[in-house]
Amino acid sequence: MVALLLPWISIEFLGASQSWNGLRRWGILSLVGIGGVVALTFTGNKSEDYNAEYKKYVMISFGAVAAGALLFFLRKSSFTGGISELAKTGIGLWLCLIAALAGIALNYGLIKIENKTTTSSTIGTTKITTTTTTPTDTTVQP
Repeated sequence: MVALLLPWISIEFLGASQSWNGLRRWGILSLVGIGGVVALTFTGNKSEDYNAEYKKYVMISFGAVAAGALLFFLRKSSFTGGISELAKTGIGLWLCLIAALAGIALNYGLIKIENKTTTSSTIGTTKITTTTTTPTDTTVQP
């Protein structure tokens, strides 16, 4: 959400500059995708593994975020034409696109996150702590 508030495009001409955030045109598609990700975060049973249908909805939401940023960039590139040095893309566009692609990669299973579980037990006056690490399977099953 913060990436939508940062500058997505800035135009400099004769010493004056103007910038716009992602809350317009194709950036709205990214906002809708972020809304989907937030809604899916608060739904479902968190004590169980995610099912394939849930993962598809997450993939669609992150895809909408990425598509909004990419379409905004392509539209900016096609309209500026020969004056591309006047209109520059801002950091918000790139952060939004990177976050969306990272979410897609995480959901698809290209990025693995390990679960760490810590078990503590006390024997007499000695406290023993054991940490085990298991990889999380986040791949989408067809």
